[in-house]
Amino acid sequence: MNKVLMSGNNIIGEAAIRAGCRFYAGYPITPQNELTEYMANHMRNTPDGVFIQSESEIAAINMIAGASAAGARVMTSSSSPGISLKQEGISSMAACELPGIIVNIMRGGPGLGNIRPSQGDYFQATRGGGHGDYRTIVFAPATCQELADLTMDAFDLADKYRSPVMILADGMMGQMMEPVVFKKPKARIYSEKFILQGAGTGKSKFIRGLILDAIDMEEHNWKLARKYKIIAENEIRYEEHQIEDAQMVIVAYGTAARIAKGAIKRLRDNGLKVGLFRPITLWPFPELNLRALSAKVKNFLVFEMSTGQMLDDVRLSLQGYAKIDFHGRPGGAVPTPSELANVIARNYDKND
Repeated sequence: MNKVLMSGNNIIGEAAIRAGCRFYAGYPITPQNELTEYMANHMRNTPDGVFIQSESEIAAINMIAGASAAGARVMTSSSSPGISLKQEGISSMAACELPGIIVNIMRGGPGLGNIRPSQGDYFQATRGGGHGDYRTIVFAPATCQELADLTMDAFDLADKYRSPVMILADGMMGQMMEPVVFKKPKARIYSEKFILQGAGTGKSKFIRGLILDAIDMEEHNWKLARKYKIIAENEIRYEEHQIEDAQMVIVAYGTAARIAKGAIKRLRDNGLKVGLFRPITLWPFPELNLRALSAKVKNFLVFEMSTGQMLDDVRLSLQGYAKIDFHGRPGGAVPTPSELANVIARNYDKND
């Protein structure tokens, strides 16, 4: 299989098309515009491919909901404030059990913020973001190869669980270039439970999210909750890096985890036994896997390009069995591995 040098945004687009995405709707916003541009250039050369530059982010999410209801594999993308505008539509897709991929290439916030890479959308992504009791599978790639692989996996999981899936990256991930290999996509498994035409049976399926009877709405919520429980039991992904002899563990995801690996190399060269725990699924969060580490490691440091959002999940996971420190750089400030190494070293000495 040949490696191809591409930027992160383009990789997502190519992986989506290879995975069978045939309907894309989006609205321009930096730093994800290259993804929209890629889909505009390539969907027209894809059999049955449809690209729409919608009039707004709200229109885009509702367009992909309609296309998903008709049986298409669908995707939309945006960045931070644009994802905020999509939240009602994502909640509606979850209620209607419509599969679809939402890509968030995060930028600095809150508000319009800036166009620099940030990780301030963790709460929005992992807590559902919209209204009601629902969850969204959230992938947090840390390399361009993972952008390719996880985008393809996202389409499969969206179909499997009839649920929206989010790819949560940031401006740096979207812009960087790395060689990637696109894996062979899996054959799509259609489900009569969500295909509007009944998967060739000739029977139409009524799809709705408005359920006025309170008891019926309650049962629908419990039905969704049972599905999310199955997802949480079966779809957790994480990476452990140099954990075996670690006396301190850094918990980071995405770009922050890449920076952490550079810092850990420097620290280990100086004799400090530091490791990394990297959640790949932010929801479901690998809480039991992280908690298991507290049996032998008592010092953790959470590093995020935010004021501390994943920090809450780390605290819930460790349940007081270990000490947790935090280092954050919000608003688009990206530290160097050397800077982070100095922070870790200070906390390492303090806990020694």
